[in-house]
Amino acid sequence: MALTQLIVLAVLQSLADVFPIGADGHTALVYVLLHWATPDSALRLALRIGLLLGVMAYFWRDLADMVVGVIRAAKGKRNADAGLALQIAVAAIPTLGLGFAFEYYLAGDWQTLHVAAWAIVGGALLLLFCDRMSMTVKRVEHATYADSIVVGLGQVIALVPGIGSAAMSITLARLLGFERGHAVRLSALLSIPVSAAVIARDAYTLVTVDRAGISNLNILCGVAAFFAALIGLAILMGWLRRATFAPFVVVRLVLGLAVLALAYEWVTV
Repeated sequence: MALTQLIVLAVLQSLADVFPIGADGHTALVYVLLHWATPDSALRLALRIGLLLGVMAYFWRDLADMVVGVIRAAKGKRNADAGLALQIAVAAIPTLGLGFAFEYYLAGDWQTLHVAAWAIVGGALLLLFCDRMSMTVKRVEHATYADSIVVGLGQVIALVPGIGSAAMSITLARLLGFERGHAVRLSALLSIPVSAAVIARDAYTLVTVDRAGISNLNILCGVAAFFAALIGLAILMGWLRRATFAPFVVVRLVLGLAVLALAYEWVTV
């Protein structure tokens, strides 16, 4: 793939992962309509690293507060920040366990364009329902262990192509009554340890099994993904201070209909 194609792919995938629209549908359309090659494992790893660092950079205050809270808790001073850090760590355990089990036993059975198309449409309607019908009363500070585990498990459901990890986690957070901005915040914080674990596994596989490394071009794409995630989160959080998830629902529905048309060959390219 040419450099411009790689940069476009990095930005598109990172923005689609940050926004509650899911990346699979967008990248599938790009591959089909533009006849681009799918990225190799090294490029996928670089994009994941860039996305993770972008999320961590945006929510650095939360992460710093949790680190300080854990240090204080270790000295015998109980505080809410340490409690949140523990909740996120606990929620990551079932998410990773079920996620790796799903990938190992079932992932291949779900990797079809038809499944992705219906998942995109279904996810859009579910987000619309939860955003419109749920209460808006809870903040991250009010999250319980059960809340964190349920929202974290959205990342397992998102292994079905087309769902989108951020989209499903945010949808579940809205279902539980979290304010829109805090639904994004909780989803992002819960994604950090899970993403870090997946990156560590994939990096180990890349080095020991594939006998490959990350090239300078991959690093450049990772940098593009980092800035796209950072800017995308700033746009999303700014938007949610005064509006709803409705525009993202519309984008998902349009995308889902386009992928459905390709999957069932209503149109050909």
